[in-house]
Amino acid sequence: MLARLFKIPLWQRTAAGFILGIIAGLILRERAETWLQPIGDVYLNLIRMVVAPLVLFTIASSIAKLGEGAGAVRLGVRTIVWFAITSLLAVLVGFAFGHIINPGVGLSNLPLGEVKERVIPTPLEVLIGVVPTNPFAALSEGKVLQIIFFSALVGMALVALGDRAQGVRRLVDEGAAVIFRITRWVIQLTPIGVFGLIGSVVGGYGWEALLPLLKFILAIYAACLFHILIVYSGLLKVHGLKVTSFFRGAFAAQQTAFATSSSLGTLPITLRQTVERLGVPQAYAAFAVPLGANVKMDGCGAIYPAIASIFIAQYFKIDLTLTQYILIGLTAVLGSLGTAGVPGTSIVMLTLTLSTAGLPLEGIGYIVAIDRIIDMMRTATNVTGQMLVPVLVAKEEGILNQDIYNGHVAWLPGDPEADTPEGVRAAGI
Repeated sequence: MLARLFKIPLWQRTAAGFILGIIAGLILRERAETWLQPIGDVYLNLIRMVVAPLVLFTIASSIAKLGEGAGAVRLGVRTIVWFAITSLLAVLVGFAFGHIINPGVGLSNLPLGEVKERVIPTPLEVLIGVVPTNPFAALSEGKVLQIIFFSALVGMALVALGDRAQGVRRLVDEGAAVIFRITRWVIQLTPIGVFGLIGSVVGGYGWEALLPLLKFILAIYAACLFHILIVYSGLLKVHGLKVTSFFRGAFAAQQTAFATSSSLGTLPITLRQTVERLGVPQAYAAFAVPLGANVKMDGCGAIYPAIASIFIAQYFKIDLTLTQYILIGLTAVLGSLGTAGVPGTSIVMLTLTLSTAGLPLEGIGYIVAIDRIIDMMRTATNVTGQMLVPVLVAKEEGILNQDIYNGHVAWLPGDPEADTPEGVRAAGI
């Protein structure tokens, strides 16, 4: 019975958990948070448990392998450039839907929610914060940017030492294989985790919290869907890639992102899908995907600040000038890099955007009550972009395995855990 269950594709099992979670939330109402949230919390803890070692081993291994070629720097530069291009497109989409839907027009006397004060670091403080004083503390505290920095140093040291470090290199590669196996086990629990998380959200939110801001929620969801389905699809077509193949490979990670509202929490699944379903070489994906999980925020860092700025301007009856639009756009594109690794990215980015554009910060209090509802769609957009960019760069560099991408090969050649189609089906991914 259990074996037959795991033969069902992961995305179908996750979709079932999603639907059952909605039903359970509607039935249990306010009790859903008490009964279902713990299920989601255990799943999130398991995912977070593997993030730090996954980043450590995979990035050290990938840098060691990329360092053997001449294109490592070029790959990094192309990745950052595409991060910026897609963020700029996301800001423009946000502006467009903000003015099409006009979410702040006609509203008044909205309840003011409590906003926790966020300390926005300067770019210099962010840069200094990337370098860990204690790499073991960074691992225990889950500071991913610091782990990336230390892992990159380990990878470069392995390249510099060459044959003298063969034993350590083998240990790093074997450590990556072990963590991938644990990740695969944790991923099997995704449908159960999604059930608990979605159920608690549905049961915890009443219509009275959603109705006054329905247009704002609609604007965020519509803009994110447009960005994913139209903008991303257009970029795939320009690169000569099948759109359906991308979304088939990305769907499991999108589902998880929507349920967890966490790019870092989805990172293990995002990385596995990018490698095993989208055909991006593991040596490159292990660098690009964790980096994207920290700095690639099309939903939280671009679309959301753009629409929220228009909403707040309309609510306070402020006419935005061209200069303010430019400032909002620049802040959204560059701000994700400047606030990388800072907790509460969406609120930090919105605070930074409003401050730069000279808009009232108290406007954040009017939309904070429905932040969890819109954060699900924002995170799904983030994660989709974090998978898209490595695919585009890999295609441009001629290293994308299009047999895997197009589903002609159902497993990753050379992966001892998935050398046969039966092995992949048994893994359930």
